[in-house]
Amino acid sequence: MTARIIDGKQVAQNIRAELAAEIAHLKERGITPGLGVILLGDDPASQSYVRGKERTCKELGIYSDNHHLPAQTTQEQLLELIGRMNNAPAIDGILVQLPLPGHCDEKKVIEAIDPVKDVDGFHPVTIGRMMVGESTFLPCTPHGIIQLLVRSGVTIQGAHVVVVGRSAIVGKPITNMLLQKKEHANATVTICHTRTKDIAYHTRQADIVIAAAGRPDTITADMIKEGAVVIDVGVNRIEDPSRKKGYRLVGDVDFETVKEKASLITPVPGGVGPMTITMLMYNTVESAKERASE
Repeated sequence: MTARIIDGKQVAQNIRAELAAEIAHLKERGITPGLGVILLGDDPASQSYVRGKERTCKELGIYSDNHHLPAQTTQEQLLELIGRMNNAPAIDGILVQLPLPGHCDEKKVIEAIDPVKDVDGFHPVTIGRMMVGESTFLPCTPHGIIQLLVRSGVTIQGAHVVVVGRSAIVGKPITNMLLQKKEHANATVTICHTRTKDIAYHTRQADIVIAAAGRPDTITADMIKEGAVVIDVGVNRIEDPSRKKGYRLVGDVDFETVKEKASLITPVPGGVGPMTITMLMYNTVESAKERASE
């Protein structure tokens, strides 16, 4: 068996086409979705991610209010800017690019964002609503994973899903989202982490494996059962002198061997990655629709 590749770029493109149609309808009613983005410092990965968001906003017709500030910007200045965005009628979503410089308290910064504009899904109020199954903004990467599964025809209800990794950005929220008693959920979920004694014992039982450990080759072919669905969230740089940049990107899964045993698998790059920005745009449009209904 050779796995069918889940093309995250294509799925993201399909969702963006749907969003473009919704945005056009909103604009007919005088509403232009708006996203406020704040970046402190010159971290190359953060800069690249923010540029991707700006391009996507432009492509979809979303108003983008971008603030690229020096790394020395004080926490007080940052909180003041967030406060202005909270009160700006044209801004439907606010995103502060993480990580922040060491002198800024990320917890305080995230909590300063009005939950009605928390399109990243990191505010404690947002997380609490998600936990109890209330309508709220879902974290972008976990929501993107679910969309990949659903749009690839994978049955989640009743499936045994093993999540490897317990981060607040992916592992914990995707576990909770898949447990919910609602459509595109109702799974039995096991979560593994660095203190799990035998990760392979659990992953071999899984219908769906979600690898979000942040370490190459965390999942190998001997760790999955025949026909499992494998979602690779990891993005790791491996030195490769043959590449122009001197490195290549790999996930947490040993792709070449696992694809010969899985039924479906996401590549890295081109799998989960394109979905994260797409679901950020989705949340921004949902927020704008809420504004249009007021």
